[in-house]
Amino acid sequence: MSQTEPGRRLIVFDFETTGLSPKNGDRVIEIGAVAIENGRLSDEFHSLIHTERKIHWAARRVHGISNKMLTGQPPAARIFPAFHRFIAADPLIAHNAAFDLRFLENEFAKLGLTLENPHHCTLKLSRRYNQTLKSHKLENVARHLLGDAAIADLNLHRALDDARLTAKVWLKMMGRREYETGGK
Repeated sequence: MSQTEPGRRLIVFDFETTGLSPKNGDRVIEIGAVAIENGRLSDEFHSLIHTERKIHWAARRVHGISNKMLTGQPPAARIFPAFHRFIAADPLIAHNAAFDLRFLENEFAKLGLTLENPHHCTLKLSRRYNQTLKSHKLENVARHLLGDAAIADLNLHRALDDARLTAKVWLKMMGRREYETGGK
C-alpha cells in the first residue's frame, strides 16, 4: 500500500536536542514538522523550546543552537501539547526515527501525553534499498535521490529544514516501486 495515497495525512518530523540521551536528562530544544497530504507538503509546525538543561558542546556544534537562543522561547509544557494535537493519530516519519521517538516519548511522558502513532524511518529504508551508499546521513540520501540542488539552500541540522528534506526524501522513496513493495 502506498504511503502517499490520497487523503492520508503523514507527519514528518525532526528534533534538535541538548544531547544524545533522554535517559541522561537531555531534552528537545527544537521541533520541526511538516504534514504530507495527497503527496504534497502542507502544514508545518516549528518551535524552539526553552529548557533548563544546558546544551552539550558536541550537540551545539552540530545544530548551532545556543543556550542564549533559547532564552524567552516557550517551555516544553506549552509546545508539546500543541505538537500532540498537530500529529493527532497520523503516521510519523523521521530519518533515524528511533532517536527522535525516544525523545518524543520522553517529552510526552513528562506531560502525561500518549504516543501510539505508527512510524516509519527513512534511514532504515535507505539502508535496505541503497546498499551502495557509504553513508546514509540525511544529506547523503537526499543527494542520492534528489540531487545536489535539494540541499543547496537548506540549513541542515535545524529541525524544520531537516523535516522538509526528509519529507522530500520520503516522497521520492514512495514514488519508487522498490520502496513501496519491499523490493518485490
